[in-house]
Amino acid sequence: MYKNRKFNLILAVCFLIAVVSVTSSCGNKKTSKNLITSEKASKKPVNLFGPMEKSKPDAVNKARSAFDITVGMAEEKLGINVEYRTYTAENYKEKTYDDVTLDRVRNNMDDLYLLNPDTIQILGEEGELLDLSVLENSNNLREVVKIANTVDGKLVAIPQEVVVNGLFVNKDLFDKYNLELPETPEDLLECCQVFKENGYETPIGANRWWLENFVFAQAYADLYNGGNTEAEIEALNSGKSKYSDYMRQGFEYLKKLSDLGYIDAETAYTYEAIEGEGPGFLAQKTPIVMAYWGAANSETAYGKPDFELQVIGFPSKLGQMPVVSMTGYGISAEAEHLEDAIDVLDIIISDKALTDYAKTNKVISPSKNVEIECIPALKPLNDKIKENVYVLGSNAGMKVEQWGNTCLIVRDLLKGATVDECMAKFDKLQEKSLNR
Repeated sequence: MYKNRKFNLILAVCFLIAVVSVTSSCGNKKTSKNLITSEKASKKPVNLFGPMEKSKPDAVNKARSAFDITVGMAEEKLGINVEYRTYTAENYKEKTYDDVTLDRVRNNMDDLYLLNPDTIQILGEEGELLDLSVLENSNNLREVVKIANTVDGKLVAIPQEVVVNGLFVNKDLFDKYNLELPETPEDLLECCQVFKENGYETPIGANRWWLENFVFAQAYADLYNGGNTEAEIEALNSGKSKYSDYMRQGFEYLKKLSDLGYIDAETAYTYEAIEGEGPGFLAQKTPIVMAYWGAANSETAYGKPDFELQVIGFPSKLGQMPVVSMTGYGISAEAEHLEDAIDVLDIIISDKALTDYAKTNKVISPSKNVEIECIPALKPLNDKIKENVYVLGSNAGMKVEQWGNTCLIVRDLLKGATVDECMAKFDKLQEKSLNR
């Protein structure tokens, strides 16, 4: 799912970092390494569990991750050594990253954790995570970050970036056929019809992970932008409202896109994100794909196309709608090194650290005080976020986990399930949440 592709990407980057690190440290004498080891041993530890390894201190700077840079700030200021405890699939075999983090947090095996949205929600409800509103720098967070990571009134996770998903469009092809960029679902259908008539067999390149963004944009446009968000979520959590009533229109729309041949459901079910539909988009055989903000910055994804790229929100009744999801860092409520972990995370989410992180990765910061200059292609998406126009694809305050469950039910639709069958699954999930 989403978590697997993200962590595969992180691990691939870490492999590159490791290679550079080894190369850059080959000339070091053995005694210098022992001195470094001795120095680390004398510092207080804070244990971090995540999918990435720590790059060597003497590695080439450009190979250091943005996260490592912010951790380095905390280590230097506090005299602490952050020990990375790393998940690798081969070590845990059949267990997913989520399975492992749930087990480790419940057994107080680490201090800090990088958590996916579904585990944030589960552990928050269980009371396993510290209320991070005690952090001084939590006051600087954007409202969207607080909403997405609050469970039972407690802020239980904080990210270093806000992940925004949007439609990536080949603006040159839209201009060629005198098409305006779509604002509403109906607009998108009309654009796809024109592309289909002009020989583009499948106007929208899709994969089995990200089609839920279409659903979220239509299902929750009013909920997050109508001024009644808290009350509507409370009605869903209490059972007064049904998730299926929100989701139905999005699933009906996806089915229409499939029935009209604007997406290839059978192929989408087999495609991995970017790897599957990416080549067709870059070759200008597919006018539209969907991806996350960072893909527009990365040359290994869509950062260097031979055409004008524009990234817009997903069409909705309220216009182009960004879909926001985020992982986050949490602290075990019973952490062995609790106070030190709090101090480390507080520095990591400081405006200074988040500025360095955002500049390095060219991402939207969770701090309302940190802004970066985005590339022109991302301006439409960035403008919407600045206006606080968005929907959440992950919200720990909803009793039914959103991102993972919706992704799986969309996959059922791709395999031939009816919309009614898909809605019945949402009803069962809601019933289960009410009985917990």
